[in-house]
Amino acid sequence: MASPPIVSFGEMLIDFVPDEAGVSLAESRGFIKAPGGAPANVACAITKLGGASAFMGKVGDDEFGKMLVDILKKNGVNTEGVSFDKEARTALAFVTLKKNGEREFMFYRNPSADMLLKESELNLNLIKNSKVFHYGSISLITEPCRSAHLAAMKAAKAAGVILSYDPNVRLPLWPSDQAARDGIKSIWNHADIIKVSDDEVGFLTQGDATKEEVVKSLWHDNLKLLLVTDGDKGCRYFTKAFKGSVKGYSVKTVDTTGAGDAFVGSFLFSLAKDSSILQDEKKLKEVLALSNACGAIATTQKGAIPALPSLSQALELVNKK
Repeated sequence: MASPPIVSFGEMLIDFVPDEAGVSLAESRGFIKAPGGAPANVACAITKLGGASAFMGKVGDDEFGKMLVDILKKNGVNTEGVSFDKEARTALAFVTLKKNGEREFMFYRNPSADMLLKESELNLNLIKNSKVFHYGSISLITEPCRSAHLAAMKAAKAAGVILSYDPNVRLPLWPSDQAARDGIKSIWNHADIIKVSDDEVGFLTQGDATKEEVVKSLWHDNLKLLLVTDGDKGCRYFTKAFKGSVKGYSVKTVDTTGAGDAFVGSFLFSLAKDSSILQDEKKLKEVLALSNACGAIATTQKGAIPALPSLSQALELVNKK
């Protein structure tokens, strides 16, 4: 079986979402079980668009872990890089959408299987034969997963694979805000492509994310592209040669979970097909318009993976003038 061009590394877990909108976790009477975890969402976003991806990570050898791997397979994601832990459970997160559509998280990971991935369990061939290796920052929080993450990045770099980083800040999982900043920044300068949200820019720089000089303080010399997502306003892009912004799409938002992952998945899907988009501003803007459309559509229904759009759905929104 040929290796997929995009390998997404990190956590996959179960999100429990209240079955009524706008309530706190304490007020909620019932929860809907949904697959979650940003890197897994990205892998599914790519296959939904017709691309090929693999997910690499660890789940518990339990009913939830098996369910998650089944969902990956049903979505056409290569699961050769997934391992099962006999001792630890699959991670759980309780996620509520407050009245304004923003999220509140509570995690059950002490420790969960994804935190226990070891370097010896990495499928390095999958990484070395890919075009893009994508990862977040949650896998950096604890050992042994942190060492496995660093080893995977090193293998990708040595094989000439493009490194894509979406830190996906989840503060409740880190010991402190400063630990989160330091941990996220510890691998910053290795990435070729970094995607951050405006909120994350504010958090990482402790500055005003709308100001260009604040965003540019996140630039490093190895970087080929810095993407900043601005919610429904669209996104901004920065390369060594050019910079600009691409407008977003207005849709009826139900749930913002997975919008960033849909955006990233769409971008990596396009990048794997044509890496010249990093040098060609006109092509990059077209690709980012598609990514914005995917991010927008992903907010129109509950749950991350079920809401991910197909290519025809995304193009329909792009072409609606």
